[in-house]
Amino acid sequence: MGQPVVHFEIGCKDKAKTSQFYAEAFGWTIDPGPMGMIQTGSSDGIQGHIAALGHEPHQFTHFYVQVDDVAETLKKVESLGGKTLVPPVPIPTGTFAWFADVEGNTVGLWKPS
Repeated sequence: MGQPVVHFEIGCKDKAKTSQFYAEAFGWTIDPGPMGMIQTGSSDGIQGHIAALGHEPHQFTHFYVQVDDVAETLKKVESLGGKTLVPPVPIPTGTFAWFADVEGNTVGLWKPS
């Protein structure tokens, strides 16, 4: 079974300004909370969020791949030449991690609770 892309994330320095841009550009509703959950208004596609981490990197876009085991997937990624950037982090809704692929692109992994 394949692993679907299930989420996206847009990083920025100014969350309010970036949220306003995407709301006006695409008609998205963006939660004012710290992670700025995006509701695209469509059942097609995936949902995402806007984040201002407060540190580098400020500008980024990531997509998240849903996997059965985040730690094991990171081991596989590393065996193929990738690099763990953020090891598994449990949050209330699941566990995520970030890795760099062989070209340095950052990709997220996700396992829901």
